[in-house]
Amino acid sequence: MTTELTDSQIAEVTVAKVVDARGSACPGPLLEAKKGIGAVSIGSVLEIWSSDPITKSDIGAWSTKVGHEFLGFGTADGYERVFVRRKK
Repeated sequence: MTTELTDSQIAEVTVAKVVDARGSACPGPLLEAKKGIGAVSIGSVLEIWSSDPITKSDIGAWSTKVGHEFLGFGTADGYERVFVRRKK
């Protein structure tokens, strides 16, 4: 399930790290997210930038499967911002 966040909801998220995967096709952004999540502490948020429209559903499914919290996504200029909270 993918949840689109409002600008005000996004403004409330404190991001610990941003992974820029724009221009990378599936599964690139997901692989970058898997690497990036290890660089943030438990309870912190990883933001993934992706121009691949499949990324938000891929990362949402992956987050649920491995036990992280998929917060949702926002739309920026030509890409999407996907947010995941590290839970373990």
